[in-house]
Amino acid sequence: MVSKRLSRLEGHRRKFMAVIDGTPECQRAVHYAGRRAKNSNGGLVLLYVIPDGDFQQWLGVEAIMRAEAREEAEAVVAKIAQIVRETIGIEPEVVIREGSAAEQINAVIEEDRDVAILVLAAGSAKEGPGPLVSSVAGRAAAFPIPVTVLPDTLTNEEIDALC
Repeated sequence: MVSKRLSRLEGHRRKFMAVIDGTPECQRAVHYAGRRAKNSNGGLVLLYVIPDGDFQQWLGVEAIMRAEAREEAEAVVAKIAQIVRETIGIEPEVVIREGSAAEQINAVIEEDRDVAILVLAAGSAKEGPGPLVSSVAGRAAAFPIPVTVLPDTLTNEEIDALC
């Protein structure tokens, strides 16, 4: 069952969500989502998903690996959040999860019913548009909100002109 979006109700605001995955294209998705959020008086959610399969070790080693992965996630998202503050002038909301990217994206959308648009950016590699876009593209109909995929050729200046 799809949860009703609350972003248009009194006391709520529409949020744009960008996924931080370490690819060069995620920066474009963040920039676009941030600009759209600022220009519509909305919010920006930065989601970082730590892959689940990274921790199949002995218990002691697993705990250390999880802690290190969490620290790395926090550092990466903090850097991107600072760029958003400096270039766009809004305070993003940071969410860090563990598991499958598609499952965690869906979970955040279901839990935060103000999230109204998922923003992704396609990569320019000859292998395809990127791992996240590829995994989400086949499941776009499964998401209860629109998915915006930016072409790989847009610059930040062109994104600013669009928003």
